[in-house]
Amino acid sequence: MNAPTSVGQPLRRVDGRAKVTGAARYASDLPLPGLAHAALATSRVARGRIVSIDAREAEAVPGVLGVFTHREFGGAVRPVGYVMGDGYVNSTFRPLDGPEIRYHGQIIGLAVAETQEAAEEAAALIRFTVDEAPAEPRMDLASEAPEPLAKLSAKHHDIALGDADAALARSNIGVDGRYSTPIQHHNPIELFSTACAWDGDRLTVHEASKYIDAVQHGLAAQLGLDPADVRVVCPFIGGHFGSKFGLSQHTAIVALAARRLGRPVSLVPSRRDCFTIANHRPETRHRVALAADADGRLRGLIHEAAMATSRFDDFAMEGTDVTAAVYACPAIRTREEVLRVDRNTPGPMRAPPEVPYVFALESAMDELATRLDLDPIELRRRNETRVRPEDGKPFSTHPLMRCFAVGAAAFGWDRRRPSPGSLRDGDWLVGLGCASTVRPVKTAPACVRVAVEADGSAVLETAHHEIGQGLYTILTQLAADGLGLAPERVTVRLGDTDFPPAAVSGGSSTTTGLAPAVEAACDAMRLALGRLAAAGAGPLAGADPATLRLGDGALTAPDGRSEPLAVLAAAAPGGRVAVLHEHLPEGMKPAMMENLKAGKTALGQPSALAWAFGAQFAEVRVHAVTGEIRVAKLLGAFAGGRILNPRLARDQLIGGMVGGLGSALLEATVADARTGAYVNRDLAEYHVPVSADVVEVEAILVEDDDPAANEAGVKGIGELGIIGVNAAVANAVFNATGDRHRDLPIRLGDRPR
Repeated sequence: MNAPTSVGQPLRRVDGRAKVTGAARYASDLPLPGLAHAALATSRVARGRIVSIDAREAEAVPGVLGVFTHREFGGAVRPVGYVMGDGYVNSTFRPLDGPEIRYHGQIIGLAVAETQEAAEEAAALIRFTVDEAPAEPRMDLASEAPEPLAKLSAKHHDIALGDADAALARSNIGVDGRYSTPIQHHNPIELFSTACAWDGDRLTVHEASKYIDAVQHGLAAQLGLDPADVRVVCPFIGGHFGSKFGLSQHTAIVALAARRLGRPVSLVPSRRDCFTIANHRPETRHRVALAADADGRLRGLIHEAAMATSRFDDFAMEGTDVTAAVYACPAIRTREEVLRVDRNTPGPMRAPPEVPYVFALESAMDELATRLDLDPIELRRRNETRVRPEDGKPFSTHPLMRCFAVGAAAFGWDRRRPSPGSLRDGDWLVGLGCASTVRPVKTAPACVRVAVEADGSAVLETAHHEIGQGLYTILTQLAADGLGLAPERVTVRLGDTDFPPAAVSGGSSTTTGLAPAVEAACDAMRLALGRLAAAGAGPLAGADPATLRLGDGALTAPDGRSEPLAVLAAAAPGGRVAVLHEHLPEGMKPAMMENLKAGKTALGQPSALAWAFGAQFAEVRVHAVTGEIRVAKLLGAFAGGRILNPRLARDQLIGGMVGGLGSALLEATVADARTGAYVNRDLAEYHVPVSADVVEVEAILVEDDDPAANEAGVKGIGELGIIGVNAAVANAVFNATGDRHRDLPIRLGDRPR
C-alpha cells in the first residue's frame, strides 16, 4: 500500500454540502412521474379478528385511487424468514394477509390517493369491526413461562464457571440487585418511507433501509420475482439507530398497490405509525449479584436477564456473554430468558444488548465500590482481566484502564467526593459517576468495485449505506490513499443494488468489513494497471507489476519511470480499468460470502478476541429542593482501534453519548396494559435529548493499535459511544444524592429502590 496521506486526517464530509443544501435525495424525495400517495390504517386493539370491513366512505373521498385490506391482498405476499434467522424481514407477520390482529398498531388497511391528505383522510374512514381478544402486551403481564434463550438461539449458551452461588453465599461483601430498562423506540428524523415503481415486470424500490440487499432478495421472494428484476436504491438514510433493519413489513403491500394501480406509490408513514410498523428496543429485567473479598477482587458474578419478544419471531440479543467477560472472576453464572408478548417483533437498537446489560453490571460495580469504600475506578483496576474468564482466551488488546486513566485526568475525577451529597453548588447537589464501555468487534464480508476512468479519476462502488456516519468520506479517504490520488479525484457511489452486494449496516461492522476490502481492492487495481503497463509499449513496458507504485495520478517504477493513470485507462477496453474485489474476513467461512450475495445477514467476529473499550464519565447536578436533574458534562475516552478520520470518529462517539443520556434520563415508551397501545408515540411525549439537556460533551480518542482486529486494524465505533453512559449517569446521581436508581429512565419524582 501507499503511505497514507488522507487516512487519519480530519477530512470534512464530502457529502456535507449536498445534505445541508437539500441536494441529497432520500427515499421520499424523488419526484417520480405520476406518483400516488399512500397512508395506513392500523389496529386499535392488541389481539383479535376482523369480522367486517366497510370501505365505502373511504373510497368516496375525492382523489382516492384505491383502498386495500386483506380482502384484496390476502395470500398475495409469500412468507419469508426473519432477517436475524437466515431470512429477510424485520418481522415475519404479514399485514393485509388475513383477518387476524396480533398487536396494536398492526397495519390493517392501505389507502392510496392523488394527494397525501386525501390518502390520510381515506385511511381514517375505513371502518373495521373487530372481535377483540384478551392480550398481554407487556412483560409484567406475560402469563406464559419464560423461554431459555438457548432454546431460541443455537449460538447462545449460558455460562457456568465455578460455583458462583456458593461464592455469593460465602461472601459478606457483595451486592445482589435487580435492574430494569424500558421499551425504547428509534426516532430517526427520516421516517420509514417506501416508494415503489414498476416498469413492466421490473420493480424499483426507494426505501429507507440499512440493508438494501435484504430488501431486494426478500421482496423478490415475497412477490415471486427474480431478484435481478428488483432494484433497491437508497444513497442516503436520515438516521436509523438500529431501525430500518431488513425488509419492512409494508414494502410488499406498497409494491402490490403500485402494480394494481399502474403507477408509482409512495408511503410516508406518520411519526405515530413508525412506533408500531418498525422494530423497537424491548424492555429488559436483570439480576446482578457480585461477591468480593476484602481487597475488592471479585469472587463470584451472577447475571440473570430476561427480555420481551413477539409471539411470531425469535428475536433476542445475547448480552451476558459481554458482561461475563469484562472483569476477572473465578466463578460466573449467567442465564438469559425471553418472554412472549402481544407486540410487533423487537429489533436492534444502537448497541442492542450492551446498553441494557452493561447498565446493570456497571451499576452493580458502583454499588460494590460503595460497600467496599473504594474508588470506583480502583475497583475496576483491581478486577482488570487480559483474558476472557470463561475460557482463558486472551484479548488482542485490553486498554480499558488506560481509557480510565486518560478520561479521569481530562474529566477531573479527583473532584469527586466518596460521600454522597458532600459536593454542592448552591442549591445543587453535584455528583460524579463513571462506567466501563466494552464491545466485541464484529465484521462482515464485503464486495467493492474500483474503477480508474480515462481522465485519471477513480470511482468506488458498493451497495453499502450512508447512515450519517460519514461512509462516503471514509471510503473516499481509503480509496484516495490506496490509489495515490487526491480525495477530490475519487467518487464514491453507495446504496444501490446494482452495485456490488453489501452487508447490513449494523453491529459497528460497516467499516471493519469495508476498510480492508477497499485497501485490498486498490492493491488489486495497482496490479491490474501494472500488468497493462508492463504489456504495453509505454514507459513501463516489461516492468515487474509487483514493484510498481501508485501516486500523484501515475504508476511509477523503482527506477523512476512512470505512466499516467489516465493514459493507461484510456487505452483499456471501454476507456476504463475496473476491479471487483470480494473480501472474506479471516476465519469466516465461504458460506458467509454466499449469504452476503443472497441478501442474508453475514456478520461475524474476528478469530482473535478483539474488543473496543472505553471509559464513560458523567457530572450531574440535582436540585436539593425540586429534584431536577441536569447533566453538566459527559466525557468519554475510547480505544477503538485504528481511527480513519478523527473528526468523524468524535462525531460518532458524541452522538452515541447523547443517545446514552437519553437512555439514562428520558427515553421510555409506555404501553397501555389493556389495549397494548403506546400512549406516548410522538416526539411531544417520547422525550429524546436536545442541546439543552447537556452542557458539555467530549470524546477523547485513545490509541489502540490492533492488527488482530482485521487487516485494516479497524474496530468500529458506531455503538461504542452509547454503552455505559446510562450507568455513569445513574452512578453520578447516587454520588449526588445517595439515592440508588436501578430502573431506567431516572426522572423527577422517581423513587429509588
